[in-house]
Amino acid sequence: MAQIKINKNFINNVVKLALNEDLYPSGDITSSLIKNNKVIKLKLISNQKAIIGGLKFAKQTFRLIDKKIKFMIRKKEGSSVKKNDLIAIIEGKVQNILAGERVALNFISHISGVATKTNQFVKLVKEKKCKICCTRKTIPNMRVIQKYAVKLGGGINHRFNLSDEYLIKDNHISSSDIKTLVHSAIKKQKGKKITVEIDNLNQLKKILGLKFSTVLFDNMSIKKLKTGVQIAKKIYETEASGNINLKNVKKVASTGVNRISIGSITHSASAVDIKLEI
Repeated sequence: MAQIKINKNFINNVVKLALNEDLYPSGDITSSLIKNNKVIKLKLISNQKAIIGGLKFAKQTFRLIDKKIKFMIRKKEGSSVKKNDLIAIIEGKVQNILAGERVALNFISHISGVATKTNQFVKLVKEKKCKICCTRKTIPNMRVIQKYAVKLGGGINHRFNLSDEYLIKDNHISSSDIKTLVHSAIKKQKGKKITVEIDNLNQLKKILGLKFSTVLFDNMSIKKLKTGVQIAKKIYETEASGNINLKNVKKVASTGVNRISIGSITHSASAVDIKLEI
């Protein structure tokens, strides 16, 4: 599976694109009205309980605008914060800080939002030893960042892209035959993981005993899911997906499924409310 790599070069390149989006072609014309010789100190504060993330992205945002801006981190990346907790202190010329303020906050609030929502699910299924994982339902060109945020929240990553593993889904099956597809994947496997999505137990019976990795139970009732897990668990890793939320995730985990994949932790995560206070 492709590795999620958040290194200095990646952060620098992503932040450059974000700043270009916000400052092209004439920079921050409003903040340019302020005399830039004034040095200010701001506090980065959380307005809610959250898992905090994206601090290196924020720090690099200000560094690219002005290397003299100090970004002093007070909370560790991936740590839990409460309302009114101090996350970082920023000190430098006012005009330069204001030019990077929104880009920096966007990175922190979004990454923290994904991490926080993931962590809410993780806490609910922890006692069942069930893993929460993300999907490919990510914002285009934001997949690395969002999957990084999922890991900050205690989740695990599903395949990164279509080349990572064989995932035989409903539309593949509708276009062919489930058993034929699994046999074909096994022949072409070359070390790749094979996951087969099923939406009824008859499909499971057709492929039971074939050498693949994971059975993905999609949109199944709790009763049928529990039966399916009992049938498959001694042979395959088991996974559940489809319309899983904070209200029903504990019931899904109670079936004994190994992991639960949830698209909403990336595509519908609310931004964490973060403020900069002078």
